[in-house]
Amino acid sequence: MAIEVTDANFEDVVLKSEKPVLVDFWAEWCGPCRMVAPIVAELAEEYNGKAVVAKMDVDSNPETSVKFGIRNIPTILFFKNGEVVDKQVGAVPKTTLASKLDAII
Repeated sequence: MAIEVTDANFEDVVLKSEKPVLVDFWAEWCGPCRMVAPIVAELAEEYNGKAVVAKMDVDSNPETSVKFGIRNIPTILFFKNGEVVDKQVGAVPKTTLASKLDAII
């Protein structure tokens, strides 16, 4: 299961992680976000121990969303060593996200 991150714990969970991190920026009202949610959940299971998979509700956590320039959702950011190394905007197949994650592991 993906970890829920917030403005309060984003730095500890994402930026200070020793493993690569996938963060799904989403909102309850977003249709494409609901399409991506099961894919993100599957990736969380499959990459358990190799990467951190997290979700952030943009409505509840505006500070982090603004900091990273999230304008469209779903947006998935890939972090390594506290830096954004890749980005995916919109609903995409699982293979797309998995290959981006594989590239940073």
